Amino acid sequence: MFRTKSKLKSDIAFDVFNFIVLGGFTLMILYPLYFIVIASISDPNQIYAGNVWLWPKAITFDGYQRIFSDSTIWTGYRNSLFYAALTAVISSVLTVMAAYPLSRKDLYGRSAFMMIFAVTLFFNGGIIPTYLLVKDLHMINTIWAIVLPGAVDAFAIIIARTFFQSLPDELREAASIDGCTNLRYIWSVVVPLSKPIIAVLVLLAVVRQWNGFFDALIYVNDSHLYPLQLILRNILIQNQPSGDMLADITTLVAQQKVTELIKFGVIIVAALPLLMLYPLLQRYFVKGVMIGSVKG
Repeated sequence: MFRTKSKLKSDIAFDVFNFIVLGGFTLMILYPLYFIVIASISDPNQIYAGNVWLWPKAITFDGYQRIFSDSTIWTGYRNSLFYAALTAVISSVLTVMAAYPLSRKDLYGRSAFMMIFAVTLFFNGGIIPTYLLVKDLHMINTIWAIVLPGAVDAFAIIIARTFFQSLPDELREAASIDGCTNLRYIWSVVVPLSKPIIAVLVLLAVVRQWNGFFDALIYVNDSHLYPLQLILRNILIQNQPSGDMLADITTLVAQQKVTELIKFGVIIVAALPLLMLYPLLQRYFVKGVMIGSVKG
């Protein structure tokens, strides 16, 4: 009886410790996002004074009004959505086409191919050779310069390969007996059974493309092709909102205040698509990552 009570007390203490530690980590993750939300609708003077930390002060929606009335933001938003969707399709198809053959034990030289893919996780060609390659392919200042260079990720191939290895070999043998070709087997059997890992591949591709701006910064000069993240970079780092946002403001002090509102507001606007997409794919994401990382 004494041991049972001691065990229960230790379990309770362990649970309390876990709740405290995990609760602290949760607050560390959520509070910066919450602060950006309340700062985007607070008076910049209150932010400078340090009065905004739990609730918004002197609520104003001037920053959001200027953001949503600016054509540059909407152009970047449209471009980012298009780039993310196109990258998700291309990346998922190419990853499946590479990962499935590598999961087959009858593929000659698959270990060598996997070694080649693994090397790219540690080394790449470098900025200058990559730029010269993109230039020679005549992709400079086109959407393909943003989509294609990072369309295939070796890490995603490894995860998908591990998932495909968990599929029973009996399925392929039965399909082969029925006269099913490899392409038909992939389309009719593998793909329907691979919804979890495909959801993982789509989410990884979308997040990678949505958060990326470096390729656009290097390869694109036309502002009409800028993704939202590059516009956000110009606002946050270079402190350069679009001229239309500040057209009616004459004093430098007022421009600085409105710029702060625009900075916080653009961050929230840019994060909304991912915040809405992740809950829809969370179930498949967790299942696909667990299967693709444990089995094999």
